[in-house]
Amino acid sequence: MPSTLSRVTASIKPAEVEKKWLLIDAEGLVVGRLASIVANRLRGKHKASFTPHVDCGDNVIVINADKVRFTGRKATDKRYYRHTGHPGGIKETTPAKILEGRFPERVIEKAVERMVPRGPLGRAQMRNLRVFAGTAHPHEAQQPEFVDVAAMNRKNVLTPKKAAE
Repeated sequence: MPSTLSRVTASIKPAEVEKKWLLIDAEGLVVGRLASIVANRLRGKHKASFTPHVDCGDNVIVINADKVRFTGRKATDKRYYRHTGHPGGIKETTPAKILEGRFPERVIEKAVERMVPRGPLGRAQMRNLRVFAGTAHPHEAQQPEFVDVAAMNRKNVLTPKKAAE
């Protein structure tokens, strides 16, 4: 029987994984749509050789993270909660405050983090994500391949007309 008609699903080993470097410009992109695309690339679900228990995703660099957009009134009405660990220590903030603050890249990091699996594999995949607020990044030597998320679907970009509504 030829090996092409095998009934065994191919499962790659960590040593057989081929990782690429991808660059995504987040300017004007919708946060949730960008995060789901980035999470799938980090997990490796876009590859034919996807194996759920192996880190087979690519390295993703996201630039212009401070220029991402939210649809509707999510920028002001959405709430992020965290707990300090002390009694009554629940804190809340909005995406608009985070984007205007010191670390605007955390909006994308947290959105992607909530889309990858929790546990050791998810943490390993999150280490392959680099998010930068501006256009400069220190990974030019890796020659990242540009991924045009805006061209994938017209809903991925929030146009100024839609933002005003």
